[in-house]
Amino acid sequence: MGTITVPAPVKAIIGVLTGDALLLPTVYQELTAQLGHIDFTSELLPFTSTTYYEAEMGRGLQRQFISFERLIDAGTLAEMKLFTNQVEQAFAEEKTSRRRVNLDAGYVCSAKLVLASTKDHAHRIYLRAGIYAEMTLRFYRKTFQPWEWSYPDYRSPDYIAIFNHIRTIYREQLNA
Repeated sequence: MGTITVPAPVKAIIGVLTGDALLLPTVYQELTAQLGHIDFTSELLPFTSTTYYEAEMGRGLQRQFISFERLIDAGTLAEMKLFTNQVEQAFAEEKTSRRRVNLDAGYVCSAKLVLASTKDHAHRIYLRAGIYAEMTLRFYRKTFQPWEWSYPDYRSPDYIAIFNHIRTIYREQLNA
């Protein structure tokens, strides 16, 4: 029988997708009230890898990644996703319920980037309350690497560089 150990805490991240960058400061206020201080904010990047969200959110979408200073227990990923879904709903258009912001909740640790999802698939593991976990990227040979199921934008060199940077911040926190 293996010995049960407590895993290291992980670094919470959120990928923020919006067509209205003016919403971001207010959205970030909501997020920090629950998740703590933001310690990294990427540039706004054009979201051009798919048109999937255009019908709901319009054109000209941009993505920004943020990470949080306070490390969390990986076992709280479902709660984090449920919270971000509430924030998305709070910022939705009143009459149509169309989202104006999409929040990809997840975490970075030394070995991987994990995202939460409300959708089941063969490569996702059920957590609780309708939330699944997906290992979206693995850290291998000194950089994050995609899997066959990784979203096209998460495979991009720009995103990989961001996650490598967040991982460096995380490793410095663990070593402090």
